Amino acid sequence: MKACGLNTLTTYVPWNLHEPERGVFNFEDELDLVAYLQLASRLGLWVILRPGPYICAEWDLGGLPSWLLRDKNMKLRTTYPGFTDAVDSYFNQLIKTVVPFQYSKGGPIIAVQVENEYGDYAKDEDYMAFIKEALLSRGITELLLTSDDKDGLKPGRVNGALETLNFQKLDLGDIKYLEELHPQKPKMVTEYWTGWFDLWGDLHHVYPAEDMVEVVKQILKLGMSINLYMFHGGTNFGFMNGAYAIDLPAPKPMVTSYDYDAPLSEAGDYTTKYHLLRDLFTQYHTKPLPEPPSLQERRAYQPVVIQQHLSLWDTLHFTDKPTKSETPVNMENLPVNHNNGQSYGYTLYQTLITSGGRLHSRNSVRDRALVFVDRLFIGVLDYKTQELPIPDAKEERALRLLVENWGRVNFGETLDEQRKGLVGDVELNKRPLRDFVIYSLEMKPDFIHRLVASGQWRQQQQQPPPPPPPSYPSFFLGRLHVDETPQDTFIKLPGWSKGVVFINGRNLGRYWSVGPQQTLYLPAPWLHSGDNQVMVLEEQESDGKIQFTSSPDYGSTVAVQ
Repeated sequence: MKACGLNTLTTYVPWNLHEPERGVFNFEDELDLVAYLQLASRLGLWVILRPGPYICAEWDLGGLPSWLLRDKNMKLRTTYPGFTDAVDSYFNQLIKTVVPFQYSKGGPIIAVQVENEYGDYAKDEDYMAFIKEALLSRGITELLLTSDDKDGLKPGRVNGALETLNFQKLDLGDIKYLEELHPQKPKMVTEYWTGWFDLWGDLHHVYPAEDMVEVVKQILKLGMSINLYMFHGGTNFGFMNGAYAIDLPAPKPMVTSYDYDAPLSEAGDYTTKYHLLRDLFTQYHTKPLPEPPSLQERRAYQPVVIQQHLSLWDTLHFTDKPTKSETPVNMENLPVNHNNGQSYGYTLYQTLITSGGRLHSRNSVRDRALVFVDRLFIGVLDYKTQELPIPDAKEERALRLLVENWGRVNFGETLDEQRKGLVGDVELNKRPLRDFVIYSLEMKPDFIHRLVASGQWRQQQQQPPPPPPPSYPSFFLGRLHVDETPQDTFIKLPGWSKGVVFINGRNLGRYWSVGPQQTLYLPAPWLHSGDNQVMVLEEQESDGKIQFTSSPDYGSTVAVQ
């Protein structure tokens, strides 16, 4: 950023990562906000902090923690006491951490955003005043901002905060409207969208570099400040991707990559956009810009051959004690994680049936369920497919619904409805199923480590007599040997269908053959010299090896509209 000619960093703060369970706070390792602010300060970058509590960011539930939804009456982003009490508790921890880093105290923070694009939500006229006071009362003294598109400017404003704009295509009418809203005040574009995000099953969005830099030129000529969203896109590691629901019949999840077609790529590469911006910003500096740092080396490691596999059904005893319930219980209300519910991953709902017939989801599946009778795969239930035939048999059998939370909606008016798992009854022959055993499959590192150490894995080698083929879903285990210092790489899984990759016990993210994304970015710090565990949870199909490449493949492209 510094080498590109930028002087300010803006950053969101994801509440759901910093308070994963109510009252349990984490500001360590990659969540060390203080270290991040100190690094910006050492480089001479100012900081605009965007602490939320809601951040959007195409992030699960816009950064709000899922345990809020345990309250059936919850009204997110309002002055509902159940929400404001939780915000107060979180801000008590967060704001005291950042107050010493304000400009007035010798630190880099020059401005703080009040919430995020509230004008598009605006369900409570007292809410923005509450957030503003929550910041001020805890010691925030720098400039306050709001950020909205043109239509959200008025409903999203709050007295005492500077209104700023978000857009991609320049409309001088929008700038004029902002000027009329607050004449003689500084003007800023807080989100100038340098690219766009991608959804599973769609195409990869690109925004031409020349078009982007031309708009940046015009904004600067108007004497406005500009923030590039995104400058570096990054990655939705693990299960942290959000979902999109505006103008769609049902939500669609974001892909794991958040490359965004940004000036700095997902893996930190300089793009044409970066070089054009650097040339432009050089004109606004009196001293030469620092040279861009040399790029991290990449490596296409040799393919990892799968050595062992373990059926999902044989791993259930490694999970925490299952929940027994007469009726389905949604993920967030399961009595797990110290009664904070299950936030992410898969939930298995199991009950006994004594006949076949028509299974109907009643639109209660959030978001996608693989249906099994005992270990036999029957089909998929999702928003589109809500009915499946169940084969007849006389004996008692286990009906299993493996439900995936594929990411909560991060924007729009349905935030309060983002409970996952089974959110209501499922019927067999028009009768609601009852008496469930419910397994929480969040795939946390301790669970993955228990699996690896279990000694129950089946060998995969194709020597006579051939081993029994894996039943799906299954975990597949291989080892990546790294001779020297680890280097960045990309994983690709042709011949695999859909699932999750784990590196040394950590959740790298989801893959899905429907695309557009065909590779997963694997940063060098996730690896170590020597043997590394590579584990894949695959839902339906595998080809026995995991491949690596030195460059990403984000799929077929489409221009941002």
